[in-house]
Amino acid sequence: MKTYYFDNSATSSPKPEAVYSSVGIAVREYSANPGRAGHRKALEVARKIYEVREKIANFFGVRNSLNVAFTANATESLNFAIKGAIPEGAHVVTTNFEHNSVLRPLYYMRDEKDIKLTFINTYLDLEKAITPETKAVVMNHISNVNGTIQKIKEVGDICKKNGILFILDASQSAGYIDINMERDNIDILCLTGHKSLFGIQGIGVIALREGIKIEPILEGGTGSFSKLQRQPKEMPEMLEAGTLNTPGIISLGAGVDFIQEIGIENIKKHEDGLVLKFLEGLEQLEKVKVYKSFTENQAPVISINMDGVDSGDLSSILDEEFGILVRPGYHCAPLAHEAIGTYETGTVRFSFGFFNTEDEVDYLLQTLKNIALQI
Repeated sequence: MKTYYFDNSATSSPKPEAVYSSVGIAVREYSANPGRAGHRKALEVARKIYEVREKIANFFGVRNSLNVAFTANATESLNFAIKGAIPEGAHVVTTNFEHNSVLRPLYYMRDEKDIKLTFINTYLDLEKAITPETKAVVMNHISNVNGTIQKIKEVGDICKKNGILFILDASQSAGYIDINMERDNIDILCLTGHKSLFGIQGIGVIALREGIKIEPILEGGTGSFSKLQRQPKEMPEMLEAGTLNTPGIISLGAGVDFIQEIGIENIKKHEDGLVLKFLEGLEQLEKVKVYKSFTENQAPVISINMDGVDSGDLSSILDEEFGILVRPGYHCAPLAHEAIGTYETGTVRFSFGFFNTEDEVDYLLQTLKNIALQI
């Protein structure tokens, strides 16, 4: 059976051919350990990783590429940011649309470091949530549940005006919306590489603006500063304990090259067209409840429920009978489901990517119509 993949919020699939090729080359040719020797193969890998670090810095407007560190995923990056940069006892503003990769570190800080949390729905509520004790705003750019897009330039400007640290989770937006740390006044940028950046799983990024102070929460080998008893405070070694994921880093560089070749504005235009077509089609289905963005802008992430069908059952029907791959449930974002009124039921999430087509959306809509007619 042919499959139709609409789970790009979890991980993008397929990847560009150049990404697949880059991983094969990395495994075969860049097999030495960067920074762990002075021989030619180790130096070659170190140069390749430096090139990707430069690409990431240029792509996201990071003034100094040494302030880009590679992690295992966005979760690790966010743990570094939240546990390493937010002071004990601080007041922090976040949103109801955060993933558990933000919520759980914040709850840890609440329970262990006495921080106070205020939850808002959108950036429009930010200024009234700020108090004299507010030290940080932690926010995702795009909700992985209903595609709510926060206007990060406005958030960054508010944070800068008030002297507040701005930590952005760009896991769902990096590669889909243009992000520039300097222009948008982002202090710490956290993201994963395996979604709209087209990298493979197991690679993440944390980038710091110049002058941002952070304490490492992992310590270990760095290949440099080996006589120090504690983790070095220089970037990127400060946040890169242990052997790096060379194939993942190389794949991320290939993904960024692909985006720049296509043009991020063209990728966004294509995906926006797909989601508009999907939403227009859903309006014709009376038995379908659609959960859209809480702001005026909609990302290519849509959650629905169908009257009379459990979200898990609907997902299974789509998969087993029609080859349509989606994600049901709570999407690791429980407060988002409270906000949209689906805490008891969950939703079925459809997330579109660059390689989806209008014909696939037509098939999806026709399938949902046929299922609804049979209920």
